[in-house]
Amino acid sequence: PISDFVLADRVPDHTQLTLWLKVNDEEQPRQYGSPSRMIFALPELIASVTRYHTLEPGDILLTGTPEGVGPVFPGDTIRAGVTELGLEITTPVVAAGETPPGE
Repeated sequence: PISDFVLADRVPDHTQLTLWLKVNDEEQPRQYGSPSRMIFALPELIASVTRYHTLEPGDILLTGTPEGVGPVFPGDTIRAGVTELGLEITTPVVAAGETPPGE
């Protein structure tokens, strides 16, 4: 799942964001990180991609994930967010071929 778009003017310094992910009712996040800890800085990644591809409004670059990757199972609920933006999304885990509730 991906959240709604966040306008750039809401993010004065992307390296200062905190991203987190929890499964079910976990108190501590399974994943917790910041773009400041990425191996390659976001401007460097964008420059590299745009040497070969034109980015258009709405394009998304997926860059990987912080440590803490683990299994999830049908019936689990994933919550993820960006602390400083007050952004949070929730998505159910469903078995392959199933339709998520409410869709």
